[in-house]
Amino acid sequence: MEQNYLIATASTCDLTNDYLAEHNIPFIKYSYAIDETVYYDDCSEATRQDIYRKMRNGALLTTSAINTYAYREFFEGLIEKENKNIVFLDMSKALSASHKFAEEAIEELKKKYPAITINYVDTCCVSGGLGFLVMNAVKNYEAGFTYEQNLKWIEDNKFRIAHRFTVDDLNYLKRGGRVSNSAALVGTLLNIKPVLYVPNEGTLLVSSKVRGRKKALNTIIDSIIEEIGRPDNMEFLINHADCLEDAEYVKNKLMEKFPSIKSIKIQGLGVVIGAHCGPGLFAIFYMCEGRTP
Repeated sequence: MEQNYLIATASTCDLTNDYLAEHNIPFIKYSYAIDETVYYDDCSEATRQDIYRKMRNGALLTTSAINTYAYREFFEGLIEKENKNIVFLDMSKALSASHKFAEEAIEELKKKYPAITINYVDTCCVSGGLGFLVMNAVKNYEAGFTYEQNLKWIEDNKFRIAHRFTVDDLNYLKRGGRVSNSAALVGTLLNIKPVLYVPNEGTLLVSSKVRGRKKALNTIIDSIIEEIGRPDNMEFLINHADCLEDAEYVKNKLMEKFPSIKSIKIQGLGVVIGAHCGPGLFAIFYMCEGRTP
């Protein structure tokens, strides 16, 4: 049966362009710049690999918010093409400067298209956590959920998406104001690796600090094992910024512990999120009963 709505997202969902194309999910592209040349995030795995290679060789990426005009063009294009209501899922408003421009564009379009509803959900998710939410909303859509049913499911379950990750280079968090200069210096000298998570507020918090990369990965594994109980048929999503070996390590450890896990999907981290966290970021996402450190 033809649905009277569509699901749209942004490149910050960190899904692949293959997945988005396969499921007909339109996405607005965030921009990033290298040496003052502006590019648009195409969610391509090849692009991700190329960008992290450049970053490891010293390239610095900067990002900028999407403006009101770009959002208006994006949403209006969908309305004119599909003439359907829209569920728009982007990263947590607490971490995005773009959300106010999206809301401005939506308010303008309400006046021009009063019969169309655009619901911009504050997902309180980021990166693959947002992607995980999008994938589940798409499953619901393809299973026949109505607009109202899917919105309710999203609101009821968005805080059940766990985000656990670690970074390899504290200087990227320093550039973004997440850690102080002194903390980055001391942490680098002592090989301190933060283990982070996203609470219900959709912000970014440190749950622990450990010495060494392998210890950080094992801390994440231990936290998952403690949290999930019986993982029968559970699905996991891993995003990594040019650290496939670490992603495979965590996947293998979890599968050894819990052979009944349904799937652990590994894919590259999107370049916009990667610009703020740097090569070596490892992140894993899954459904839980409630977000905890």
